[in-house]
Amino acid sequence: MRDRYSALALARHAMTGAAWPRAWRSAEPKSTYDVVIIGGGGHGLATAYYLASRHGITNVAVLERNHIGSGNVGRNTTLVRSNYLLDGNTQFFEYSLKLWEGLSHELNYNVMLSQRGQVVLGHSPAQMDVLARKGNIMRLNGIDAELLDRGDVQRLLPYLDYSTQSRFPIHGGVLQRRAGTVRHDAVAWGYARAASALGVDIIENCEVTGFRREGDRVTGVATSRGPIAAGRTAISVAGHSSQVAALAGLRLPVESHLLQAFVSEPIKPFVNHVISFGAELFYISQSDKGGLVFGAHIDGFNSYTQRGQFQQVQTAAECAVALIPSISRLRLLRHWGGIQDMTPDGSPFICRTPLANLYFNGGWCYQGFKATPAAGWCLAHTVANDDEHPLVRHLGLDRFERGNGHDEYALGLWTYRQ
Repeated sequence: MRDRYSALALARHAMTGAAWPRAWRSAEPKSTYDVVIIGGGGHGLATAYYLASRHGITNVAVLERNHIGSGNVGRNTTLVRSNYLLDGNTQFFEYSLKLWEGLSHELNYNVMLSQRGQVVLGHSPAQMDVLARKGNIMRLNGIDAELLDRGDVQRLLPYLDYSTQSRFPIHGGVLQRRAGTVRHDAVAWGYARAASALGVDIIENCEVTGFRREGDRVTGVATSRGPIAAGRTAISVAGHSSQVAALAGLRLPVESHLLQAFVSEPIKPFVNHVISFGAELFYISQSDKGGLVFGAHIDGFNSYTQRGQFQQVQTAAECAVALIPSISRLRLLRHWGGIQDMTPDGSPFICRTPLANLYFNGGWCYQGFKATPAAGWCLAHTVANDDEHPLVRHLGLDRFERGNGHDEYALGLWTYRQ
């Protein structure tokens, strides 16, 4: 890289007063590229980086209609984990977590991985059976998992509600110690910087308005900054997947919903783990600045807005206080929303499409951020080789036609609703 980040570089800049160079080049679009990636979020940037670093394809453009970090990569609760139940998803998310563990070194950029551990709580004997099953599946796949009884949880998380009057008594939980959080902005900036250093053009404020086609073959895109020819094109635009795919004539089994996230005013270190509330889809952790970061269900209606709805604010706050009564007097500092592209079975798509030279990555539901490195890795492989990576062969667009849905969403929510 032009200016590798290090302690020596920091000292040199401090002594000379020289300004740090831009983290990535502000590129102007060229008329043609080997690969065009639509979407400058975490997945799109990761795909560009792995195309350049692993496949030697550097004539790549990443087209972002706003600025880098303006989409879902900067609008999430920063959680990373691999405690999944279904075969296929288990291996994929474990591969992603392993990539997270080496990412700061890989990118020469501190993504602030904090492997503080995640505890999924169980509130009934039925839930504990499901958590034991999940833990066993994880361990059979070489993934760390520990089943906790009530006493174990109380020693680890003494601030939860263990009273006899508790509406949701805690029976135990399952702990993945390698799970944790990552600074989402750093992920976008780190991948953008590393990809740009390898020759990738990152083009901001460039909206794709259509596709150029020759029969059933995609040959490029039309943009707000002019037409661009491409040997291969990949769609990776999160909540706007169905809209962008429709420009190419594709109808996706995807709905877009708002998912809100929240942060409280800062307090002293208190919540040292990521906690998932088994009584409802709710999760909470504490940021480095001291705020409690939490989220809950998607809003129940389709929307492309990034503004929150009061009903979900109330539900999330109720879950927080039911789980940790001592935070009832904390003030909510802010909340925000990301647009989730929800599939019928809660599993994503990373695959070729019916149109030649067009590839798709989307439908991530609640799982998009934690999948960032592996999604980029697998999509880069798929684009470079015109063949799906073995880790995502089960995540094709045609799986519903074949009656082969991958229903992680239903199994996951079943755990919460017992």
